[in-house]
Amino acid sequence: MFLGTHEPRLDEKGRLILPAKFRDELASGLVITKGQERCLFVFPSAEFARITEQLKQAPLTAKAARDYMRVMFAGAHDEIPDKQGRVMIPAGLREYADLEKECVVIGANTRVEIWDSKAWKSYLKDREKGFADVSEEVFPGLF
Repeated sequence: MFLGTHEPRLDEKGRLILPAKFRDELASGLVITKGQERCLFVFPSAEFARITEQLKQAPLTAKAARDYMRVMFAGAHDEIPDKQGRVMIPAGLREYADLEKECVVIGANTRVEIWDSKAWKSYLKDREKGFADVSEEVFPGLF
């Protein structure tokens, strides 16, 4: 499980140092792809394979499913972190997420998300009030 918020920087070669607490779970391989809200999703390879199996169940006749899979898989990049825990973020993915130097890496349960620092702060500011104001169960039976 991935938890927490970290603020690494992209280096001049487009590499990002993964937070130390995430490295063991990602050491054997990971997949970086486009996420919603213009962030990047980082999945351990095994989790990405599990998601891929689920997506295979979607009917090819469903346009939304085809569109989603095209964007997700066309933008995907597999990687093995180097000994320093760095991963290369391909130029197309950096452009999609508007990543330049200052980044935020968050734990999001079964995945990691990479955000532009300003975009994350804006997103969080917009969503925290709604989070605090939720008065009914979002996930029935959980709270």
